[in-house]
Amino acid sequence: MKKIHYFLPFALVLGLQLSASAQVFKLPKIGNIKLPIPSTTTTPGSSVSQDEAARGLKEALTQGISKGTDQASQQDGFYLNKLIRIPFPPDAQRVANTLRTIGLGSQVDRFELSLNRGAEDAAKSAKPIFISAIKALTFKDVWGILTGEKDAATNYLKRTTSQQLTTAFKPIIQQSLDKVNATRYYTDLTMRYNQIPLVKPVNTDLNSYATGKAIDGLFTLVAQEEANIRENPVARTTELLRRVFGGSKS
Repeated sequence: MKKIHYFLPFALVLGLQLSASAQVFKLPKIGNIKLPIPSTTTTPGSSVSQDEAARGLKEALTQGISKGTDQASQQDGFYLNKLIRIPFPPDAQRVANTLRTIGLGSQVDRFELSLNRGAEDAAKSAKPIFISAIKALTFKDVWGILTGEKDAATNYLKRTTSQQLTTAFKPIIQQSLDKVNATRYYTDLTMRYNQIPLVKPVNTDLNSYATGKAIDGLFTLVAQEEANIRENPVARTTELLRRVFGGSKS
């Protein structure tokens, strides 16, 4: 009910106009609340226009995603965040475990640090991709996000940006992994492991693994920011957002 309350002022303005004579469709239900027909005019302190509502959602998402990507691209943005920290590749976890038992734990830790540093470096390129997708939101997309599930915006961004992010991230991740020596550390570790008698050799595609985990981490942060927008929209600070989301808390 809290989500409905905060988004109600926003949702009230999103009726679809039938003609220039200001006829509107009746709005559907959200949860157990049947939304009234919105006003066809805007006055100070009352409803806002559809254009303002759409711009308000885009601005809120842009602020939240910018915050999330900025957080991820800072030093330790991945490494010290337990929700998105990239661990040793699961299919090569036996490498880490075995190497720790023979006194090479520090090398394993150094590799994991470098892996996360690579993701932090690559995350800088995510913001313009996300913002471009937000700008491309149609009225139908806006309405779907407002009346959809709590992760509707995150799912929209996954649907529209995942392939682009993967394409953009792969070369950046590779450069980043090379720059912070993660590739060399991993090669050294796996070579040492594969030389141990009777072990099953590992051959993880480090770039694909790091790219996938970096993108997953970004979407985790995007989901957090979407939740914040839905739960506390009046915390936004611009005039447009105060106007669009300007309901009072109960």
